[in-house]
This record gives sequence, C-alpha cells and structure tokens, in this order.
Amino acid sequence: MISMRVLDLTHAFGPGQPREPEFDDEQRHREMTIERDGFDAVYHRIAGSWGTHVDAPAEMVAGGRTIDALPVEDLVLPLTVLDISQAVTDNPDRCLGRVDVLDWERRHGPVPAGCFAALRTDWSRRWPDIDAMRNVDSDGISHTPGWSLDALRYLLVERSVTAIGHETIDADPGMWTTADGPEGATAAENARRRYACEAYVLDHDNYQVELLTNLHALPPTGAHIVVGVGKARNGTAFPARVLALVP
Repeated sequence: MISMRVLDLTHAFGPGQPREPEFDDEQRHREMTIERDGFDAVYHRIAGSWGTHVDAPAEMVAGGRTIDALPVEDLVLPLTVLDISQAVTDNPDRCLGRVDVLDWERRHGPVPAGCFAALRTDWSRRWPDIDAMRNVDSDGISHTPGWSLDALRYLLVERSVTAIGHETIDADPGMWTTADGPEGATAAENARRRYACEAYVLDHDNYQVELLTNLHALPPTGAHIVVGVGKARNGTAFPARVLALVP
C-alpha cells in the first residue's frame, strides 16, 4: 500500500465570506428539520464562483467548455507549487513573473506538461476577513498579488500546463481588477481588461481554481491535486472540494 498524506486545499464556505463585490452574499434557508420532518434540508443560494471554486472556460468564452465538460483526467493532476509568498510580504501587489518560473525551473527542473500550477502567496491566511482579503486603500484600489500574463504565456503555451490555481479571490492583481476603465468602454470590455489573466487562461481552454488554501504545506513538486468539483450541467463555475495527495 502506498503511503501518502491527504491535505485539504479548500475553504469552508458560508454567508459573509470574501467574494467578488458584484456577487450577492450567500443566503441559506432551512426548509426541513430533523425534529419536524425526520431529516435536515437546507437551501443555499450562491453564485457559481463561490468559495474555493472552479472557473471553466465558458465563464468568459462564448461556447467554451462548461464544468460538466471537463474530463475527469484533467481533475487529477501532478501539482507544481510556485512560491512568491516572501516577496508578497514586502509588496502585496507582487505578481508571479516569467523570471520567477525560470528561477523555479533552475532549482526543480522543467514545469511538467499537463500539471496543475498553483501560485503560493500565503494570502489565504487572511481568510475569512473580507477587508484583509481585498486590501483596498483609501482610493478604492485593491492591493493583492496575482499572476502576470508573461508567466501565464510561458506556463500555458511553452509548458502546456492543464490548469492553474491561487489563494486570492482573482487571478489578476487587485490593482487591475479595481482600476477605472477607459471612458466609453462597455462592461464586457472592462471585464476583459480588468481580468486579463483569467481571460487568458480561459481563452486557452484551461480551467482555474480560485481561493485555495494550505499551499504553504505543500512541496514545490511531487504532490498531486484532486479537484472535486460538482458536475453542474452547463455550469460556468462551481464550488469544489480540492485535495492534495502528498507522498
């Protein structure tokens, strides 16, 4: 029997948790009770992108793959952890750059094709404090870390990773997601600009997992990730129970 450690990379979700400001809070209603009906039944009203969740290509790509179209072999992957947590301590706007990935490869070898690339920033330690997670200044600009387009181009095109994940609410740095758009731009145009990194991932038919946790407990390489996302028919995003299998 192979011995391994199973690590939970998932936040428990509930009303009042950190979320996109455009989303309503979760609403729960207990319809049945054990005392009255013999079993407990609770209705949950949530956005698909709620808590630790998967974003499928269809979230930003018309006609893209939906949650239920993701093949099972793409949900169990070798795990690569790219760590910029120390740099984020000094600069919350820090993004993973191509040079960071190249430095990782000098130490650990090439990022393997078909892997899941996770960005460790230790931002998940701020959960479930909404203000700490969003880190908005007096001008309304959020200061959170994220990916860079250069790093994503290298990982998705040159290294052919299957999916990415991160601890923040968004793949893109907060300074992008909260910046004003050009005058006259449509809401859709602004979304593509503010969420350029996420759009790049989904445009390339890859999926992403947002709001991961416990990445600090993982080795840079050698573990596997299991993305247990609900199979929502035609869903564009949905909560997931994400596990790491660590030898």
